[in-house]
Amino acid sequence: MKKIKRITISMRKKLVVLFIIVLAAFIALGYKLYAITRDKGDAYKRQVLSQQKTSSTAIPFRRGDILDRKGSRLAYSEKVYNLVIDAKQMNEDEGINREPTLSAISMSFPEVDMEALRKYVTEKPGSRYRVFAKKISYDEVEKFEELQKESQAATVSADEKIGVIKGVWFEEDYTRKYPYDSLACDVVGFVQGNNVGFYGLEGYYNDTLNGINGRSYSYLNDDNVMEDSIQPAKDGKTLVTSLDINVQSIVEKHIKLFYEKYKDFYREGAAAENVGVIVMNPNNGEVYAMAGYPVFNLNDPENMDDVDLTPFMKSASSNAVSGNTVSDNLPETVSDDMVSGNAAEMDDLTKAKNAIWRNYCISDSYEPGSVMKPFTVAGALDAGKITGEESYDCGGYLEVGGFRIHCHNRLGDGLLSVQQGMAKSCNVVLMNIAFAMGKEEWLRYNRIFNFGLKTNIDLYGETNASSVIFDENMGQTDLAVASFGQGFNVTMIQMAAGFSALINGGYYYQPHLVTEVKNSDGAVIEEVEPRLLKQVISESTSKKMRDMLKTVVMSDPKECTGWSARPAGYTEGGKTGTAQKIPRGNGNYLISFMGYVPADDPQVLCYVIIDTPNHPQQSESTRLATTLNKDIMTEVLPYLNIFPTEEITEDERAQLSESQQAFFVGSDGVSENSVSADSAEGAEEGADGDAIVINPEETVSYDSAGKAISQNEIRYDEATGYPIDPATGEVLDPVTLLPINGDASFITGGQ
Repeated sequence: MKKIKRITISMRKKLVVLFIIVLAAFIALGYKLYAITRDKGDAYKRQVLSQQKTSSTAIPFRRGDILDRKGSRLAYSEKVYNLVIDAKQMNEDEGINREPTLSAISMSFPEVDMEALRKYVTEKPGSRYRVFAKKISYDEVEKFEELQKESQAATVSADEKIGVIKGVWFEEDYTRKYPYDSLACDVVGFVQGNNVGFYGLEGYYNDTLNGINGRSYSYLNDDNVMEDSIQPAKDGKTLVTSLDINVQSIVEKHIKLFYEKYKDFYREGAAAENVGVIVMNPNNGEVYAMAGYPVFNLNDPENMDDVDLTPFMKSASSNAVSGNTVSDNLPETVSDDMVSGNAAEMDDLTKAKNAIWRNYCISDSYEPGSVMKPFTVAGALDAGKITGEESYDCGGYLEVGGFRIHCHNRLGDGLLSVQQGMAKSCNVVLMNIAFAMGKEEWLRYNRIFNFGLKTNIDLYGETNASSVIFDENMGQTDLAVASFGQGFNVTMIQMAAGFSALINGGYYYQPHLVTEVKNSDGAVIEEVEPRLLKQVISESTSKKMRDMLKTVVMSDPKECTGWSARPAGYTEGGKTGTAQKIPRGNGNYLISFMGYVPADDPQVLCYVIIDTPNHPQQSESTRLATTLNKDIMTEVLPYLNIFPTEEITEDERAQLSESQQAFFVGSDGVSENSVSADSAEGAEEGADGDAIVINPEETVSYDSAGKAISQNEIRYDEATGYPIDPATGEVLDPVTLLPINGDASFITGGQ
């Protein structure tokens, strides 16, 4: 038998010490628990109990609207709902509620995957939250709630217990809507996921348009009673812009007509590689319209089913500059949320989509061609290097640096004044003027007009083209070609802003779109005044430029290049442009026209670019740009209440009559059919009550009494060929559609 070892005194001492240590630890722990209970017990108690009873829920904000200048909504956020399933609640009462609830869901929400839903409530009966459908309309929710009310009523009236619809609730959310679909898509931009704006106004003003989410949560009051509290969401601000949906739709309509007319015209393919148009007020920098082609649906920007991507895919594959146009550098708005990987890793389709989404008018650069000539002349005049009274002999070319630099008329135009050189767009005259300036002065004025710098227009994705302009290292040959707009790049918005300063007295305004910012209650919280940055030339120089530019359009057709740009009944000034693209000699050109009306008091400026037109002789196709300008201005001017002052010829009257058969302007001066058919659905009245949309399938106009008349009821005066107001029988001016009242001096300039 084993002998038991006795506990010694030493061992007892050790046990006592160990006991004391354990006891001290328990005392310390007990005190710590007491201190926590004393100091934070209520807070922890509320937190634990609240988590057992409810969860905190975010309340989404409503993103602000984007409005045109008359209050019509270009973008807004519509409330939608997310379908949330509470499987635990649905499975209560031994699952008696499950089948009625699933049946109601199937009847109300056909988009829900019922197989996945049934599996979820069966395999995870204790789960309290899962979203099974997003962006559900209120109409669908209302239908479900009616079924829910009926089931509850049936339960009350039944003698035996039956299942009810439960375990379903709806989270509020918002979805972005664009009522005009593709209208002004390049300017407005779009929203994708988590209220992140891309491109245009949506991208530039993303923080302004966004608000702050609210929150609904529960807590225990001092009496340990659960109370609900709501911190309301703070909605985003609304932008009022200078855009006019009627002017925008007029511009887009004529661009589309151009593409339809010249598709496969000379070679198989699109009418041009790119077309861009800007319509703006040259006196304050406000943009009325800005458009390119092709367009895309803002409500479904990823869908390119109706867009010919071939030219853009080709450009993406080559990954090079297309001619003189920088068309492949992606704007800053492209992010990882939209594409996987960086720009270098994008596939051709993704690059093509980004090329469609980008705004050609601000994101692409090109050689401006002869539209640059007025800047050269203005700089030389303003610097005192020429007086404007000089004459230069054009022999068809000038030899500079060992190169023969030709004029458009290779036979030469002989002795020309500065004004004649402008009207005929003579390269030799412009080279001589640039030589009189010298490269330092030419470069100085190039910087004064902000070429190579961003205009900082309030749109996302603007480029500055700073890497493709001349610097102090330019030579004499560079100066020669720069004088008529070759050898360096600009953007459309740079040219439009600079040209506005040329003709408005020399004042350079920052181009802009937003004119007001409103809060969610509709109160104006910020007025965006026109921002005058500087005076680039003197008022006297500006007047001389207006006089010269008037001759480009208003002279005898044999003596000027822009005669075909003038809208009937108006005076117009402007400048044509034909830039030979790189590589030189390949027959590709970028043609353009910058025009403004009236010629002596500019109120509206229209800049048209057609890049590589589908034409057998592109260098001779400038009339495509001038005609597009005329078509746009003919409709825009009367709409903006700018009335004709010049005599209308018989040919012009016939042309007007023909155009009115296709597009009749109402007697109030508003284009009744100006919103495109693609944009008509969901359109609304403007703030001033002007009707801006009619059924696109019908050709309808309105008489002065407001009565709708169909196109086949419109009659024309036999003597003048002018339209007759069906309500009054009065003869109307064919451009303004105002009564002539027997006095033709209104349209003949006889006052």
